[in-house]
Amino acid sequence: VALVTGGAQGIGRAFVQALLGKGAKVALLDRNSEAGQESKAALDEQFEAQRTVFIQCDVTDPEQLKGAFKKVLEHFGRLDIVVNNAGVNNEKDWESTIQINLTSVIRGTYLGLEYMRKGNGGDGGVIINMSSLAGLMPAAFQPVYCATKHGVIGFTRSIALAANMENYGVRLNTICPGFVNTPILQSIDKEENMGQYYSYKDEIKNMMQFYGVMDPSIIAEGLITIIEDDTLNGEVMKITASQGIHFQQYSQTPFTSSKR
Repeated sequence: VALVTGGAQGIGRAFVQALLGKGAKVALLDRNSEAGQESKAALDEQFEAQRTVFIQCDVTDPEQLKGAFKKVLEHFGRLDIVVNNAGVNNEKDWESTIQINLTSVIRGTYLGLEYMRKGNGGDGGVIINMSSLAGLMPAAFQPVYCATKHGVIGFTRSIALAANMENYGVRLNTICPGFVNTPILQSIDKEENMGQYYSYKDEIKNMMQFYGVMDPSIIAEGLITIIEDDTLNGEVMKITASQGIHFQQYSQTPFTSSKR
């Protein structure tokens, strides 16, 4: 059983599709009720209706997010995979960008650990937090987006070590895609998203042309790889148009020995 935030469109929608293709049951969380119901209806034509549930949820509302996790457990009876995928690009309303891209990812991770960790009634599981290549390098025209994505990587790598030391049985990894053909890409054309960086939209488009724009299904392949390879923990997967799926190499971190 998987829970995917921002599951109604873009990369999240591709994740839901890939998980269903692998036989999972999936809860799609999204604040956009219309998109959520449309996705559910489209998926019902392809897969058995009882394998999916749509829950309208604003991930920045702690009570709503907590309630959604609870609903998934009540509905499916268990939880094995959490994908904290909901994200936005908004440099104008930057505080809400931090809430959605970082705070809700942290909260979703803690909720996932609470329900899945061994010793607390769970059977273990996997948590995948979505970052971006902007989490590994500066992004001149999206500094706050960039900061949130750096934050996701630092948080996920750290909590992966902690979960391992505590023998929670939960693996935590991050995915960092380059440009992907999703609604976020359209936001670059909007002043209400880009704010003071709006005049640089053509520079960003040139970068897209240079690096290439990927289909969300490629990112979904990365997700399945992380779920199926149980040796992966604390890893940062990069997905680019030129190199496909590969991993960020870090020098050895101190204090990574796990308590045995």
